[in-house]
Amino acid sequence: MKSQYNKTITACFVGYIVQAVVNNFTPLLFLFFQKSYHIALSQITLLVTFNFGIQLLIDLFSVVFVDKIGYRASMIIAHVLSAAGLILLTVLPEILSYPFYGILIAVMIYAIGGGLLEVLVSPVVEACPSDNKEKTMSMLHSFYCWGHAGVVLISTLFFHVAGIENWKMIAIFWALIPIGNAFAFTKVPIAPLIEEGESGLKLKELFQMKVFWILLIMMVCAGASEQAVSQWASTFAEKGLGISKTAGDLAGPMAFAILMGMSRMFYGKYGDRIHLEHFMVYSNCLCILSYLGISLLPIPQLSLIACAICGLSVGIMWPGTFSKASATLTKGGTAMFALLALGGDIGCSGGPTLVGMISGVLGENLKMGILAGIIFPVLLLIGIILCRETKRQIVYNK
Repeated sequence: MKSQYNKTITACFVGYIVQAVVNNFTPLLFLFFQKSYHIALSQITLLVTFNFGIQLLIDLFSVVFVDKIGYRASMIIAHVLSAAGLILLTVLPEILSYPFYGILIAVMIYAIGGGLLEVLVSPVVEACPSDNKEKTMSMLHSFYCWGHAGVVLISTLFFHVAGIENWKMIAIFWALIPIGNAFAFTKVPIAPLIEEGESGLKLKELFQMKVFWILLIMMVCAGASEQAVSQWASTFAEKGLGISKTAGDLAGPMAFAILMGMSRMFYGKYGDRIHLEHFMVYSNCLCILSYLGISLLPIPQLSLIACAICGLSVGIMWPGTFSKASATLTKGGTAMFALLALGGDIGCSGGPTLVGMISGVLGENLKMGILAGIIFPVLLLIGIILCRETKRQIVYNK
């Protein structure tokens, strides 16, 4: 019974690689787009906001339509839109009189696909029969990290060998992955998230539960703890060490992503021997220490090492919170997963924004901005403790 779902889980792993592609490929071309299409830097910046803004809306509205059209159809649509956006990125800027609009339309299309994937992939894996769902969930989320690292490394290598002016070839190559995975999802078995004859919790029911709000805040803090450092790691490396952007990308976000993936893969392999809550608590403590190291260590090289350690420490936060939510609210259904994804995306946007705002107020002092971001792992640690106490009360009342 369980073995037939191995292909489903593998397809979901690839689904997270697809999401990594749509989130991280286009930013590699921002400077090239700026020069080639004569696009203002402010408009280039808008592309990032637009991408994640669309994904936030999809997180919210998916509550309405995913259950109606089903997970299989939704998953296929997500992959088709991801591929279509990447392909249109190579076409629309050339045929429209204003290239920026072409890029914006392409980003909108693949952002819808990426937003759907974020909502769909975790519950599909959660529904698959497995011996240890926490292990599988952690392994699943590690594939976003490997996808991120792979996109940067392979694309950078291609640009170096073939020239960045031939970027359309690598864009089509990345589009082949969601196309192939869309075909896979037409065949793989998909288990129901809620057992037959039962229904998932409605939004009103979720909003009335104290534990759901704790879990939602934990997801916001998980996303913020991760991205508050990840999004600024390259800039931090360039400014602190005085190195090139390429070296900064490799020393900053690349090291962060690889260590985050290693953390998730470690728990994915040995999670049956490790208590999830204990692992999350220790990881949060390490995260707080890494934030302090980034902000307060006087030697730039040590601060950069602390950035990498931060990636290791945040690895379990997002998948771990998903797993705790699934175990605590067994009938949460699509609504719960969609709202948790929404919370995570809000954190991914809000964390870097807070760091940037505080840094700006304090005279471009990025260290102090990251120090202010320590609030997120601290709140997440408090959330884990509150979640444990609330769950005990629920069990006791029963």
